[in-house]
Amino acid sequence: MDIRKLFGTNVKRYREATGLSQAEIAARMGVDRAYVSAIERGLQNATLLSIWEIAQALEVRPVALLEEPDLSAPPSDS
Repeated sequence: MDIRKLFGTNVKRYREATGLSQAEIAARMGVDRAYVSAIERGLQNATLLSIWEIAQALEVRPVALLEEPDLSAPPSDS
């Protein structure tokens, strides 16, 4: 899987789990909402600083945003 898509998918998953909008995450990071959208769609390369800022905004460890999904686990009901 493309690391940008993996990262973006994880950002979106954690963002939705917290009930935050792209605009709210962007405000926490001090960036434009379009940047968050591009990250989630795997179109934007994230720097180490961006990864840290997104993780802080989502209140997760940065490594959580780079983890591949456990394909052996049963699908969630969400």
